[in-house]
Amino acid sequence: MSNKILGGREMVKAAVVQAAPVFMDKERTIDKACRLIREAGRNGAELVAFSEAFIPGYPAYYTMGYETPPHDWTDFMVALQDNSVLIPGDDTAALGEAAKEAGAYVVIGCNELDDRAGSRTLYNSLLFIGRDGEVLGRHRKLVPTYTERLYWGQGDGSDIRVFDTEIGRIGGLICWENHMTLIRAAMIHRAEDFHIAVWPGNWKRGDTKLIDADTSPEGGEAVLQSLIKVHAFEAGAFVLSVCGYLTKEDFPEKWERLAESDHINYDWARGGSAIVNPGGRYLVGPDFEKDVILYAECWANQIKAVKAVFDSLGHYARWDVVQLAVREEGWEPEVPMKDPPPLELPQEELRRISEEYEISEDKLLALLEEIRGLASSVKK
Repeated sequence: MSNKILGGREMVKAAVVQAAPVFMDKERTIDKACRLIREAGRNGAELVAFSEAFIPGYPAYYTMGYETPPHDWTDFMVALQDNSVLIPGDDTAALGEAAKEAGAYVVIGCNELDDRAGSRTLYNSLLFIGRDGEVLGRHRKLVPTYTERLYWGQGDGSDIRVFDTEIGRIGGLICWENHMTLIRAAMIHRAEDFHIAVWPGNWKRGDTKLIDADTSPEGGEAVLQSLIKVHAFEAGAFVLSVCGYLTKEDFPEKWERLAESDHINYDWARGGSAIVNPGGRYLVGPDFEKDVILYAECWANQIKAVKAVFDSLGHYARWDVVQLAVREEGWEPEVPMKDPPPLELPQEELRRISEEYEISEDKLLALLEEIRGLASSVKK
């Protein structure tokens, strides 16, 4: 990893896309995303970020449960699988082509279909695409929140990553992962220049519902607005915070009845996106307009100035006092059985066991041979 900031650049122009998906319609949502990527590229953006689960929308606005009519549940869950993204695949190729035309790195939230043969589990994922159009990688949300667990599986430590690019080191976390102190620390220790924080909206505790929209100019009661400022300073990084947006008009005809359901709450998906500098100050936002692209110039000297005072990877780190252990390997449901340990015993040890337990050496050798045969049959 290079020690350069922003890949040695003086400035990088970044863009946050605050837009509504065509809910539960993958093809039309990807078409919209590609159009917006190209628009941001024409306006000089080299890094473009979208909100959580943008493709084909954040499903957990719909808080279905055991009381949900079975046909409603089935229709929604089957459609969600059919409208989720396989990484890599035709969908990522289309997004990659737009990124290549724009000359920009793209980070976009999506419902991801597991690429393991036979699995139909979905993940809340961030997809990272290079300016050459190739997939850099993905990050799966580690802990789906509350009713999100109806829809998504859990990610693992294999993709807690920061991508080192020619415009700087790019990382990201999904919604309340940004409140997981140790995971956030792991991202900081991977030396982010840009941190992408994605959310389904900008919310506060409601009076009649658990959460309501917070659309005050400074983010008001929204905890996430305070968090992105703190993370920017602690990481010495620019934070691109992208919040979801959804209205009744964004439901295609097939899902109009869902928009009227008593078990859906998307009123709080009203934006609130922002870009914060390493000093914890807004460069732009919070913004509550629909289908808007926010731009900011991100200067390397802003990182240098902050880290001259507080460098969490250097003079303000105490690795001799506290350290962070991260399990980075992924988890698989099937692993090969290891060879059993050798059952050969030195002659002296064989004699000792024979005498201690009053068993002949010949009988002891026969037992060892039988155990060896059982171990081999289990492995087969």
